[in-house]
Amino acid sequence: MTPTEALTTAIVPALSLLPGKMDTPQARVMLLSIGLQESHLTYRRQMPTGPARGLWQCEQGTRTSRGGIWGLYLFPTTADALVSLCAARNVSHDPVEIYSAIERDDILAAGCARLLLYTDPKPLPAVDDVQGSWALYLRVWKPGKPRPAEWGMNHYKAAEAV
Repeated sequence: MTPTEALTTAIVPALSLLPGKMDTPQARVMLLSIGLQESHLTYRRQMPTGPARGLWQCEQGTRTSRGGIWGLYLFPTTADALVSLCAARNVSHDPVEIYSAIERDDILAAGCARLLLYTDPKPLPAVDDVQGSWALYLRVWKPGKPRPAEWGMNHYKAAEAV
């Protein structure tokens, strides 16, 4: 999927289901950058056999870890938006069901990715802030194999598409 296709088929529809303040150019760039970094906007299941799902490669997490989908479910500032997002996508408001659904529902996956970004207490970096966006990605996604050499180009492609 190209960045433009991801915007039109997943990101924009997802953002329309979330509170209006979550739809900004900065959010769109971050979502595209992370999608390119995590799955190349291609893989909906972590390769070769990892636990992450969806184009944004979210993990299920656990109630105890408060990470991944469980984190969105439990985090006070995302819980209500997650209820609405699930209702709009006809998915049960249950972390296990959401985790399962993001592998086949790109709009739900994009919405969850945006909510995950929203859990970070810092403001989203400017559209052209490659360093700040990298720092946000590292803080929130906590990638096991971050591949910093790819981030600049992915961020550039994302900003160009937006």
